[in-house]
Amino acid sequence: MKNVSLNDLKAFLLVARLQSFQQAAGELGVSRSALSHAMRALETRLGVRLLHRTTRSVSLTQQGADFLQRLDPLLGALDDVLDSTRFQPQELHGTLRINANEGGARWLLRHVVADFLRAHPQVELDLVTDGRLVDIVATGFDAGVRLAEAVPRDMIAVPFGGDIRFITVAAPGYLEQAGTPQTPEDLLQHRCIAQRLPGGKRYRWEFMRDNKPLTLNVPGTLCLDNSALMVEAVVLGLGIAYVPEPYARQALDDGLAVQVLKAWCPPIAGLCLYYASHRHVPATLKAFIAAIRAVA
Repeated sequence: MKNVSLNDLKAFLLVARLQSFQQAAGELGVSRSALSHAMRALETRLGVRLLHRTTRSVSLTQQGADFLQRLDPLLGALDDVLDSTRFQPQELHGTLRINANEGGARWLLRHVVADFLRAHPQVELDLVTDGRLVDIVATGFDAGVRLAEAVPRDMIAVPFGGDIRFITVAAPGYLEQAGTPQTPEDLLQHRCIAQRLPGGKRYRWEFMRDNKPLTLNVPGTLCLDNSALMVEAVVLGLGIAYVPEPYARQALDDGLAVQVLKAWCPPIAGLCLYYASHRHVPATLKAFIAAIRAVA
């Protein structure tokens, strides 16, 4: 359309993703007022209001949401064309933002991040571990990391790290005093170390045997929001905990903890990096996915 620049369209896309003029301006390297002026000029040229503005927030109008839905894949396709026709590969640069759970971030740090940053020194990796299940598109992330069962169905998932097992563990001394549970229902007579989810709810322990699931809201006077702390509480004899096996492995190997209810804790599909299927995949994310696949 006449007088509508590609830069303005890309700026609108970034504002829509981040829902913040301040953040978008920071990434674009321009002032907030200049970006706001550019968006008003774009609306004037298109003859439609794209954004709702308040002093604290920005959101899409219905026309803006419709425009974004059609514009996003077009700009992605354009970037793909430009990437595929460059004669020489360009050095990657920019910021790659990934929202992950703590376990996923630890795995990536140990197996992927060092080699990735060494190969792409101009890339800034922003790895956020706030524990919440966020909408990665709405909050401006390029990708997320969660257990396979928590990945939204409309996302593309890249598995890594293999299957994972959530296990029930207790200190030997605790079991000598309180007895060893033989079924999940026996936990109702024990002190359990509960887990508080980021949204505030207590996590219900999930068991499976012979393809039959069982979910329990276990009793207990101690509630924590960190798996490593839960294992530490187990070692101190404060009760039984239900945690991902990697967190408890050292305590198990050292004899400080014992696994119980093994038959009720089968492995499940493990971690995945995931990203929106309808979006252009940035070159930095493509390279990060390749780094994961090289070791996964």
